[in-house]
Amino acid sequence: MDVVARTSAEVPKSAVSAPEPTPWKLLLWTAVAGLIFGLIGFGEIAEDWLRITRNGFHKHSASGDIVIVAIDDKSLHEVGNWPWPRRIDAALLDRISAAEPKQVLFDINFSFRSNPVDDARFAAALQRAGNVSLFTRSTSGSTGKLVRRESGPIPAFRAHSKLGLASYRYNYQNAIWRIPYGTNFDGEKIRSFAAALADIDGPADVTFPIDYSTDVESIPTYSAVEVLNGRIADSKLKGKNVIIGTAADVLNDNFFIPGHGLAYGVQVHALGGETLRRGIPTDVPWWMPALLAFGAAAFAMSRHQPQWKYACLSAAIAVLLVVPLFFEARLIFVDVTPSLFILAITLGALGWRQAKQRGLVNAVSKLPNLNALQAHRPGRNKAIVAARLLNYEEALSTLPPGNERQLVDQIVSRLAVGTSSRTIYQGDGGIFVWFAEPGDPFGNHLEALHALFRNPARVGKLSVDLAVTFGVEVGSGRSISSRLASALVAADEAARDGLKWRHHDPESLQNASWRLSMLSQLDQAIDKGEVWVAYQPKLELATKRIVGAEALARWTHPEKGPIAASEFVAAAEQHNRIGKLTDFVLEQAVKNAAQINRRDGEFEMAVNMSASVMSDKGFVLRLSALLARHGLAPKYLILELTETAALASSGEGLDMIGRLRDLGVGISIDDYGTGLSTLDYLKRVPANEIKIDQSFVKGIVDSRSDRLMVQSTIELAHSLGRRVVAEGAEQREIVDLLTEMNCDIAQGYAIGRPMSLESLARRLATDRKRSAA
Repeated sequence: MDVVARTSAEVPKSAVSAPEPTPWKLLLWTAVAGLIFGLIGFGEIAEDWLRITRNGFHKHSASGDIVIVAIDDKSLHEVGNWPWPRRIDAALLDRISAAEPKQVLFDINFSFRSNPVDDARFAAALQRAGNVSLFTRSTSGSTGKLVRRESGPIPAFRAHSKLGLASYRYNYQNAIWRIPYGTNFDGEKIRSFAAALADIDGPADVTFPIDYSTDVESIPTYSAVEVLNGRIADSKLKGKNVIIGTAADVLNDNFFIPGHGLAYGVQVHALGGETLRRGIPTDVPWWMPALLAFGAAAFAMSRHQPQWKYACLSAAIAVLLVVPLFFEARLIFVDVTPSLFILAITLGALGWRQAKQRGLVNAVSKLPNLNALQAHRPGRNKAIVAARLLNYEEALSTLPPGNERQLVDQIVSRLAVGTSSRTIYQGDGGIFVWFAEPGDPFGNHLEALHALFRNPARVGKLSVDLAVTFGVEVGSGRSISSRLASALVAADEAARDGLKWRHHDPESLQNASWRLSMLSQLDQAIDKGEVWVAYQPKLELATKRIVGAEALARWTHPEKGPIAASEFVAAAEQHNRIGKLTDFVLEQAVKNAAQINRRDGEFEMAVNMSASVMSDKGFVLRLSALLARHGLAPKYLILELTETAALASSGEGLDMIGRLRDLGVGISIDDYGTGLSTLDYLKRVPANEIKIDQSFVKGIVDSRSDRLMVQSTIELAHSLGRRVVAEGAEQREIVDLLTEMNCDIAQGYAIGRPMSLESLARRLATDRKRSAA
């Protein structure tokens, strides 16, 4: 036989995959990806941390022209609780004015009236000073422009003062990266506190970046009570720009200053003023460095030597990491993450292609291997034929060292008979595979190939007998790797049954759908430790302390990854398979709650209960034993029941709740507002807590009807002696509104996401340290 298959060192392109993308095609996709990345601001988090890192290299002290008078813990201790009587504000302003400052700014809300005498004193102090700016606020409207809110000073104060804009937006870190120059209110130009402190008249409704390389600790800061009592020399305030604001944790004007940590709003204004005193910051659009990065990527891709490609890309990345350091020291701010993204994609694509080429060839025969087979995209629409040499390892063991290539050449030359253009892929252990058209007459052709192997192969002076069987997978819409496995199974079955070849029936091995197998896997997953419990913290709004958590079931499947709780919990409930999962979550929650209470004390654990609990007569006894076994006082366990579950069995459900209350366990009505939600319902159900559904809580910022519903529900529950938990507090504005509504407890992403027990313990430790401080 003179037929020779492709066994040269060069792997045919068709053997590896579809033609690789040209460099220019790769660059096009990279440019599109970089454009999308920049437009959606996907790199904001990485950009922030890069800027924090760069700030550490050009730290500098404040100018000293801006002075903070802080209403700190010492001032609150000596003067009294906040807010102070206006006569104190008047006395403080008179004392500062006597030192002849350049101007005075109050970062304090004077939008409400107090008693007339004190208000009159403060108005008179403002008139005497003549150089005071008072706090006003704004918010972003639907167009993104600032809109006036009724939060400016009362008319009596406004008559003797200017307005200072104190608005800003904070991000996921509670950090403020940009401040507006000012805005126009009813035709009047209002400068921001930062612009006023620097005496800059910038464009309205335009923001500038804060230079956080200024050391916040270097800003002269004096306690308000020290100033009030004359213990600060006039010389320290004379000719200065003085800003007065709260600087105590209990007053909740806390923000994160990048590179520094916890700080206060008044310090952010001061840092904004320090930024503008150094000069007007310049923003370089992200697309400008992105164009340079794209040019560097194009230049690198045009090089022929891989080392030059990597060197060009690495140099461009180094420039993007270092050059902004010198720019920002001169108040030129540039976002570089889209550019880094473009270069990283190009670098990764080059590395992937090179690694892919190295991993697609058999080291001995130089034939494309099974990785190349799986990467061959056109093969998805073709049949797969697998040849298994049954005694390949035995034959190989009889050959002198280094003769495996000759054996493979003999095998491939026979398999290639009948189709000279066939590309054959080699696997380990005597496996050879190729693609064929689904309509080919496999039977006759494979029987002919089988006949060829009756003659021994000649390797040097040795004759080697070879036994072969074949398996065929015509096409079932599955992945190539899955279809290859089926073809090999068919070949093994043919060998087992003494056949030359066998056709694989794709329908015969299809697994049952995931939904049908999920419940049977769930019980095993609990035993294997794949199911675990996450804890979402709950914040007591009055004290700002974490006082409890909700235990939530989580399932991490070894193959499918995280399974949505809404999927497996609902399925378990519908098919009456919830018992084992409920017992597991309760066991973990009670055990860990007992551990936390022994260490921290006064910590509640909430667990969601299925409606099936209402008809389980032995549940109360088992729960009592569980609490006793772990030493947890019943009052620290809260069982959450939906409205429907609480009344599902008429009197039976209410009797069960009554027995649980007698045990001392707390009862919470979950998802309140989505079911019965009547006054009669609240009176009948002996629950001590209601949990307002997140669908209402999430809308209280923008929806007046949701806000009224939540407010009225809180008042109604309080009048009936019920505690109120609001779930869905996913923004700081929601938490602030709930606090104003006198809601008891809030739960949501703004407070904390579901977390492991270790993360919860660290959170509680941090909370304790903050409270102790």
